[in-house]
Amino acid sequence: MKVKPIQSVYHALQLFEVFRMAEKEEFGVTELSNALGLHKNNVFRLLATLSSCGYIEQNPQTENYRLGIGIFNLGQKFIHKLGILKLARPFMKKITTEVGESAYIGILREGAAIYLGMSDTTLPVRIASRVGKDVPAYTTAIGKIQLAYADDEEIDKIYPEAKLKKFTPNTIVTLAELKRQLKEAAANDYSIDNEEFEYGVRCLAVPIKDYLGAPVAALSVSGPVGRMSDERMINEILPVVQKYSREISKRLGYQS
Repeated sequence: MKVKPIQSVYHALQLFEVFRMAEKEEFGVTELSNALGLHKNNVFRLLATLSSCGYIEQNPQTENYRLGIGIFNLGQKFIHKLGILKLARPFMKKITTEVGESAYIGILREGAAIYLGMSDTTLPVRIASRVGKDVPAYTTAIGKIQLAYADDEEIDKIYPEAKLKKFTPNTIVTLAELKRQLKEAAANDYSIDNEEFEYGVRCLAVPIKDYLGAPVAALSVSGPVGRMSDERMINEILPVVQKYSREISKRLGYQS
């Protein structure tokens, strides 16, 4: 038996499609009304309902509407349903076996790098685990390599202040310098944390990409500064991390 679709749900999904297909991030009510072929009053009610659930939010400066954090959370839930952490664990263990250092996987959320899991080194000198912690993304390799795929407008929204909080003498403290480093990370497809959040800790990270080529997570290797020289990170560690990030990305549908 053919079931008649629920019009309100259908219109909500059509609205999300408008955002998905468009290059810009915000729309006014009139634009959405024209795109959906609905009366403005219907669009207002639709937006109000979705806003109450966090799936749509209104920019207080422009009064236009954009996707809300609820959509991000839903997307992240989908990624976890795919089992990205479970998928990555064996590859993280291989990284630790091959390079002898701790391997992490993390995601970017609201300007923070969130560490989902790790494979710990067996060496006696090791760094404290960051699993489950939220760390300012601009201070971490995992965060920076995912920020590197955002444009300047997105970075400005995440960090509206020109000055960034300092954690160590090496922390990036200006938006201009952050953008410069992000462009470099995007060109190289890897990033480095040079004692920018914690003294004595250096990290290298590469992106994990989905079927659209977007970074949905990042894979990193962290270790004490004494074992993480530039030469070792680039010549020994980077090729290994890149090899396994490609394997994980391939399983998420990414085709290089």
